[in-house]
Amino acid sequence: MTDDAQLTAVEAAVLAYEGRTWPGPGAKERAIREGLGLTPVRYYQLLNALLDDPRALAHAPTTINRLRRLRTTQRSRR
Repeated sequence: MTDDAQLTAVEAAVLAYEGRTWPGPGAKERAIREGLGLTPVRYYQLLNALLDDPRALAHAPTTINRLRRLRTTQRSRR
């Protein structure tokens, strides 16, 4: 993988979904299934992989940095 490689359409969509706010419980999971055609489990697997991907950081730095902070906080509580 080169540094100038672009995210796939699905990867970019995952980051876009993660940057949104959702109106209530279940809305995000429903949107993931209907809008992306992914199961929530697969969505979160892709998202987790994107957290360490430099392409994702370049594409959506605010979202990636926020999620990295959350991940660090959650790991420190364990």
